[in-house]
Amino acid sequence: MGLTKEKNSMSQVARRLILTTALLLVGSGAALVLAAPAWAHHSYAMFDKQKVLQIDGTVRTLQWTNPHVYIWLYVPNAKGDQDVWGVELGAGPNALERHGWTRRSLNPGDKVSVKLNPLKDGRQGGLFLNVTLPDGKTMGLGGNNEGGKRPRHHGRV
Repeated sequence: MGLTKEKNSMSQVARRLILTTALLLVGSGAALVLAAPAWAHHSYAMFDKQKVLQIDGTVRTLQWTNPHVYIWLYVPNAKGDQDVWGVELGAGPNALERHGWTRRSLNPGDKVSVKLNPLKDGRQGGLFLNVTLPDGKTMGLGGNNEGGKRPRHHGRV
C-alpha cells in the first residue's frame, strides 16, 4: 500500500512538472510573438544608409513625442517653392535629453542645416545624423556625427 501512495505522489510531481514546463513554453512563445512588432518597429530599412544628404531649411516644428522625435523643416526647392521635409531622430525624448536635447533645442523659424540618410523611396525625409544650429553649434545623438555616420546603439540612443 505504501508503494501505491509513492507512485501516486510521483505521478503528481510529474504532472506538475509537465504543466509548469508547458506554461513556461506557451508564455515564452507569447512573449516572442508580442515582441515581434516592437522589434520590427525599430527597423531602419526604409532609409538609404549608404547616402548622406545635407539639407538647409527653416524649422517648422520639433515634434517632441514618443516613440520618436521628428524635425519638420521647410526646404527650398528648384521651383522657388518650399517643400516640407520630415526628419526622424530615431529616438524618443528621454534618450535625447540624455544627449543634451530639450524640446526647445530647435524653434520654429530657426535656420538649420541637417545631415540625414534619405528615404529610399525618394520622398522628402530621412533619418537624422546631425544638425547645425544658427549659432554654428552641431548637435547629434552622441559620438562624433560630423562624418555623417549614425552611432551604433543596438536599438537605443
